[in-house]
Amino acid sequence: MTDQDLGGRRALVTGGASGIGLACVHELAARGAHVTVADVDAELARAAANEVGGTAWVVDLNETHGLDSLTLDIDILINNAGVQKIASVASFDPEQWRMLQRVMLEAPFLLIRAALPRMYERRWGRIVNLSSVHGRKASPYKSAYVAAKHGLEGLSKVTALEGASHGVTSNCVSPGYVRTPFTEKQIEDQAVLHDIDEDEVVDRIMLADMAIKRLIDPEDVASLVGWLVSDHARSVTGASWAAAQERRQPVT
Repeated sequence: MTDQDLGGRRALVTGGASGIGLACVHELAARGAHVTVADVDAELARAAANEVGGTAWVVDLNETHGLDSLTLDIDILINNAGVQKIASVASFDPEQWRMLQRVMLEAPFLLIRAALPRMYERRWGRIVNLSSVHGRKASPYKSAYVAAKHGLEGLSKVTALEGASHGVTSNCVSPGYVRTPFTEKQIEDQAVLHDIDEDEVVDRIMLADMAIKRLIDPEDVASLVGWLVSDHARSVTGASWAAAQERRQPVT
């Protein structure tokens, strides 16, 4: 049984209507938090919020100018929303590239900026940024995604340094490939790009360097997020937690 250790806390989860975000919504709600589900899909956001007695916030995080003057009265922020586009650097559409930066780097910055003043006042806050293995490494055809996730890792570390004296922690969770609609779309795109079967994409491309040879379940990631926002992790900040470890090549 999950501890009700977040009773009275208010949480915001972006991209909370499906995949990792939805698993985080259920994890935080089960621990007693009131959860706001932020998502561009209005129907799914409302359905997810209704499941946990939370609140739906229908928002397009690509429209970042609307977040400039935002203020958030929350205790927990989970920056999870993500998008992907597969293309070579030479052929990447510039506006698509910028869109990925807005959703996965600029919007998290603006949401953190909006949440920190109230967190500082209460001297308690938890920020978890859903990064990726691509926050630490690179893959071909993913320049926009890799750039955004590397930037998110840096933003999280700076937030940790600035927030430490105010009781606010900031950490990244960097999972490998998780069994979500987001990943399923990547598998389809990679199969077309490389002209191989989807099963081959998973085995030869996605899991080739992973120690755990399976797609991760969203609930596994959400469990780690739940611990990071608890008082048990009050001294953990500025870290990037891997939810699936890559194999290390032997040094020769």
